[in-house]
Amino acid sequence: MQPERVKSPPIDGQMLKKLVEASLTWLRANQQTVNALNVFPVPDGDTGTNMVLTMQSAYNEIDDLGHRAVGQMAAAVSQGALMGARGNSGVILSQIWRGFARALHDKEILDGPALSAAFADARDTAYKGVVRPVEGTILTVAKDVAAAAEQALTETGDPVEMLERIVPAADASVQRTPDLLPVLKQAGVVDSGGKGLYFILEGMLRFLHGEPLDIPVAVVQPISAMNLEDTMDSIEPGQDYEVVVDFVPAKTLDLQAFYGELEKIGTSIQVGEGEGMYRMHINVPTEKRYEPIDYVMGLGTITKVAMENLIAQMDQIERKTSGKRIELANIEPGQIAVVAVSPGAGLSRVFASLGVAALVAGGQTMNPSTKDILDAFENLPTDKVIILPNNKNIILAAQQAKEVTVKHVQIVPSRNIPQGLAAMMHLNPDGDLEAISGKMIRAIDDITAIEITTATRSVEIDGVAVEQGQVIALINGQLAVSINSVEQACLQALQKANAADFELITLFYGEDMPAAEANRIVDVIRAAYPSQEIELQDGGQPHYQFIISVE
Repeated sequence: MQPERVKSPPIDGQMLKKLVEASLTWLRANQQTVNALNVFPVPDGDTGTNMVLTMQSAYNEIDDLGHRAVGQMAAAVSQGALMGARGNSGVILSQIWRGFARALHDKEILDGPALSAAFADARDTAYKGVVRPVEGTILTVAKDVAAAAEQALTETGDPVEMLERIVPAADASVQRTPDLLPVLKQAGVVDSGGKGLYFILEGMLRFLHGEPLDIPVAVVQPISAMNLEDTMDSIEPGQDYEVVVDFVPAKTLDLQAFYGELEKIGTSIQVGEGEGMYRMHINVPTEKRYEPIDYVMGLGTITKVAMENLIAQMDQIERKTSGKRIELANIEPGQIAVVAVSPGAGLSRVFASLGVAALVAGGQTMNPSTKDILDAFENLPTDKVIILPNNKNIILAAQQAKEVTVKHVQIVPSRNIPQGLAAMMHLNPDGDLEAISGKMIRAIDDITAIEITTATRSVEIDGVAVEQGQVIALINGQLAVSINSVEQACLQALQKANAADFELITLFYGEDMPAAEANRIVDVIRAAYPSQEIELQDGGQPHYQFIISVE
């Protein structure tokens, strides 16, 4: 005879706060796992980071609140997630919380029927928030979670027992995403946003079961897939040094115990394996910088150690852009103010020269939040605003900023820097807001954008085989070239883009591209395209050796 199950404690506002904290903690513990689920081999594997920052904003909103009613607490969670939402995954997550809270607005306790209704409203709100919903994404997982909640309610009215059924359903939904979205199957990964949502729900259940939340699921990826180039993009307090150790273990490695010991030392842990060798990456405070090395030495033979001072590197990056004042447009009441997202100091200066009134730092791996975009224009002395996101992962956050302001805002959905610059050529500050934004929207379709970067993983997509470390070119966001030199990547991409049929080729070189090398490559391009006007400018963008505009 089975022992009678103890009735679960009621989920009021304070319990919901604990569940949100648990989901944040568990998501952060598995942040790198979500980041690694990147379809394209470009440095934008930041879904986990964006979702963590969105959840952190949600929790910051409720940290000091004493609400007992679950509806009041859920509303505050929703508000925090809304303002802190970053990237497409973060914005959709904020919409999930928005629908969840709407269904609970007058509830004191989260019981079974309320939980089912909340997940259903979360699904509906998330789908409505996306113009063209795509299956095989976090939206699909939200839909399957709602269906699992509805089914669970027919079996039990206990919300904890319902979660015990919902979480496995979320996991199964994530595993099905490659069958719904072919690009995931090509890349051999599941959807990263859906995986993040699964960790959020699993974190709640682990808390209710009394399971640890600070030790991530042990994940070993191929060494070639370890994306260590972007680990500086979200340095947390106390992450003073980056340590990478290659080693051969003396015996079979207990991965869960390995992760557990590393968690005691630092953060941003990644583990890769290849041909019997393991690579361990970790960020640690100064006083612990040698502890990972000492620990790994006790497990086997160390073959290589790399250590970087992250604080010194960040200071060096900041010095590159300090002292260079950018003059923004002086907007009068009634005029149109343009807000542009820019990833580099050089590009910011170009936008400013074209009449931008406010700049938001952001781009690949550093998507600004809804609040970041909102703060950029709320205090401008005009109620007419145009936003240029200049990145496909920032468009939804821009749209969300539009929804929470009383100002008249138009979004020009620029997906890259060349599109944003093309749009700026049609700015008339004294013109009609809708007419000017309409001209800008039409202009962005007349530009071909080429992005040159280094592949962060090995993959084959759309017939293009890529090896980690190769130089790749994307044309209007599509992978087009994979080769071993920046020069050849530029030439092949320009040929595929039919650059000879256009008049102007403008190249913006990145912060890691020496000016002399950039000039040499441009000389080669000039020789290949003698009839075209070729311009070279300092863009200062990270990760991308060149951003090229063909018009």
